[in-house]
Amino acid sequence: MNSLRQFLMQEIDGSRASAPLTAYCFMTGFIDAVCFSAIFVWCAFQTGNSVQLALALARLFNGTHDLSFHLADQQALCSVLCFIFGAFIGRLGDKIGCKTRLWVTFGTFIQTIFTMAAAIAIWKSGQPSLSDTRADPAWSNALSFVCIGFMSASMGLQGIMGKRLNTQFTTTVVLTTTWCELMTEPQLFHFRRLVKARDHKVMAILFLFIGGFTGRAILDKIGSAGTLGVGTGIRFLITLSWLFVPTKKTPKN
Repeated sequence: MNSLRQFLMQEIDGSRASAPLTAYCFMTGFIDAVCFSAIFVWCAFQTGNSVQLALALARLFNGTHDLSFHLADQQALCSVLCFIFGAFIGRLGDKIGCKTRLWVTFGTFIQTIFTMAAAIAIWKSGQPSLSDTRADPAWSNALSFVCIGFMSASMGLQGIMGKRLNTQFTTTVVLTTTWCELMTEPQLFHFRRLVKARDHKVMAILFLFIGGFTGRAILDKIGSAGTLGVGTGIRFLITLSWLFVPTKKTPKN
């Protein structure tokens, strides 16, 4: 029992956690593909949702005095608040040890539960999976809001866990910063050798793209609930993968 506790409380080597962090990036694209295809709201990229809420507030002063709280704005607000809630859960890692094997495994398992809850909610909602126009979102009932909330919370938790590991994958959620850092990388064009700072950023961008493509392809075949079910399975595999990340070596005196 003591050996198990010691194993779980060991700090992982973030520089050797490329596989689960790459999978995190994949899940960002995967989850956002489901959400955006239905309601044109991002569960992971909260910049757009925040600006959307600012525009909703600005409508109050544009002369027409539009006091209605549009459905798209409600969904954006739900996503932002639940993302923040998920990120706040990530602060538990500061108590346990944000780089311990216990926390990265348990935190990813919580993401798995959130994704599963989202799948069940949208399945029970009976809502369609795809929308053709922003004016007519596919999701509108209460259970669909529950789905949005759980998806956004899973991404918020993933983001803060990625940030705490302090690797080249950064948060694994927002790629605007990653693109900027990649373009300013001094060794960007050193193609004849591996450059970790550059290559990991490229992997993050590439796998987010692959995740989005895969999510939409599966969505077209089996719908939102089934796609989120697949996402739940992938998240569980990521949970297990943290158990195999090497321990951080203690510097010798």
